[in-house]
Amino acid sequence: PTSVVARSGIDTDEILSTVTEKWESVDNKPQAVLYAGGAVVALVVVNSIVGAVNGLPLLPKAFELVGLGYSAWFTYKYLLFKDSRAELAADIDELKSKVTGGSE
Repeated sequence: PTSVVARSGIDTDEILSTVTEKWESVDNKPQAVLYAGGAVVALVVVNSIVGAVNGLPLLPKAFELVGLGYSAWFTYKYLLFKDSRAELAADIDELKSKVTGGSE
């Protein structure tokens, strides 16, 4: 029997050292832990709400229809024509510069 070893491009040692370094640079550790705990609680609550909505018979199909309609509109508005694709690319670049704080 031969064994197959899967290799990923993820360097866990580097990730661990980066996380440790970032954690050491945090000034207010209790507040960071509180925020992380709040995020986990929010995820659990949102997951339960989505699960409850998904259990209703008509709503998942309605959401699917809304998603399909929005995807069709987005494709028509931004992806079909060259000048609208350029406008979308400019909007994305503007958003990236706002988020990163740089002027790329």
